[in-house]
Amino acid sequence: MYNAYIDYLRKFSSQPLTDDDKALIRQNFTPVRLRKGQYILQAGDICRKFAFIVKGAMRMYFVDDKGLEHIVRLGIEDWWMGDRESFIYQTPSRFHIDALERCDLLCMTLENANELEEKVPAFRQMMNKLDERNIMANERRLTAAISFTAEKHYMEFADCYPELVNRFPQHVIASYLGINKDTLSRVKRLHNLK
Repeated sequence: MYNAYIDYLRKFSSQPLTDDDKALIRQNFTPVRLRKGQYILQAGDICRKFAFIVKGAMRMYFVDDKGLEHIVRLGIEDWWMGDRESFIYQTPSRFHIDALERCDLLCMTLENANELEEKVPAFRQMMNKLDERNIMANERRLTAAISFTAEKHYMEFADCYPELVNRFPQHVIASYLGINKDTLSRVKRLHNLK
């Protein structure tokens, strides 16, 4: 499992990883396996682990006052999953995070992340690049939610994340987009999409 993360990390740095870097990575990540439906975080708990997904699919969501689930993040292989605010500030989370498929994860604590950021330059570069990407993705998603029609919102999602379109059930994608699953079915029918 560690090799999958090391290969991923190499994409963010032109400097090769040293043997010491690799040893620190192995020391600071813990392998975790989740069954389908198993939680890594529940609302009210503090997010003590941030997970790199080696294999599987996950979702992060909250439940509103009416009992409806609202998905705020999806994740698959080579993506990260965790409630960043709860993780950094060690405060109770508003979110649930569970496995939609069986998952193999590499998890780190806040202390692990701080040590890696301090001692492994490639990790620090990765964090900076992921922060930039996250800001841009959030701005794109906010713009789509505020100003796009359901059709345009789905098409933008499909263009940006084609690997997610066939990976997740339609009701999960509809919840993530904040649209009704019947509306999503109609949009896909209009465009002869699967």
